[in-house]
Amino acid sequence: MRKAAPALPEKEVVLAITGKAHDISQDVEVIQSALAGEHAGIAAYRIAGGSGLLVPDTLKVALLFKSHHEGHRDALAKLIGNIGATPVAPKSDDDYVSQLKLGALKSQADVLSLATTLERGAASGYISQISSIRDSGLSQLFAQISADEMMHWTTLNGVIGGSLPAEPFQFG
Repeated sequence: MRKAAPALPEKEVVLAITGKAHDISQDVEVIQSALAGEHAGIAAYRIAGGSGLLVPDTLKVALLFKSHHEGHRDALAKLIGNIGATPVAPKSDDDYVSQLKLGALKSQADVLSLATTLERGAASGYISQISSIRDSGLSQLFAQISADEMMHWTTLNGVIGGSLPAEPFQFG
């Protein structure tokens, strides 16, 4: 059974490290940026999944990863709402097709290559933001999401025959 995400912090929390109160709304820009990335990931899997380019087994994995991104989106949007801010809305599919160059996808290999690149970027993005977050609960949530993104990247990288990084510290 999958472990539940950590409880989302209240608007003002006591930081575990300093023992001082912290207004989580100071982290809202980081959270909004992460939410925008989740919207893009969901759109990429939805649009590519509906393209007819994926064989059924690959489509099944794409839909599973899309569901992970939807869970990330829901947790981040709830947190933003708890802060009292309005979660950033997804862009239109046309915007994502243009931004992610989804129209250039001509084969399953193209879809997998793009998905691998996007998942690696997502993992690195979450890792790099952890140090800027002042709330330990939010840092834990970002670490958990990063681990999901790394699992996605590792799975996809193996499918396309990519090699594992030869050096440590490849992400973040």
